[in-house]
Amino acid sequence: MKNFVVKTIANAGALAVAVWLLDKITLTGEGTGKKVGTLLLVALVFGLVNFLVKPVVKVLTFPLFILTLGLITLVINALMLMLTSWLADKLDLSFHVEGFWTAVIGGLIISIVSWALNVVLPDKD
Repeated sequence: MKNFVVKTIANAGALAVAVWLLDKITLTGEGTGKKVGTLLLVALVFGLVNFLVKPVVKVLTFPLFILTLGLITLVINALMLMLTSWLADKLDLSFHVEGFWTAVIGGLIISIVSWALNVVLPDKD
C-alpha cells in the first residue's frame, strides 16, 4: 500500500512539473488546496490508466516497438496522457492537455520527473 501512495505522489509531482513547464497543459482551480486535490486525483487516474491500459497497448504494438527500436514509447506515453486528460474531463476534474505534441513533450517530462522522484522516494511496502 505504501508503494502505491509513493507512486501516486511521484505521479502528482511529475504532473505538477509538466503543468508548470508547459502552457498547454492546464490545471485550474480556485486555490492551492483545490489544485493539489485535483492534482492527486488526476495522478490516481493517470496511475490507473498506466496500470490498466498501457500494458494492453504495449502488447498490441509490440511489432512497432521492434521496428522503431522503442521510440513508439513516446507516442504511447502521449496517448496515455491524452486519455488521462479525456477521463479527467469526464470526471469533471480541471486538468487538460491541448494537442498531441504537447502530450508527447508532457509525457517525456512526466517520465523523467517520475523516474527521478521514484529514485529519491522510498518504495518499500
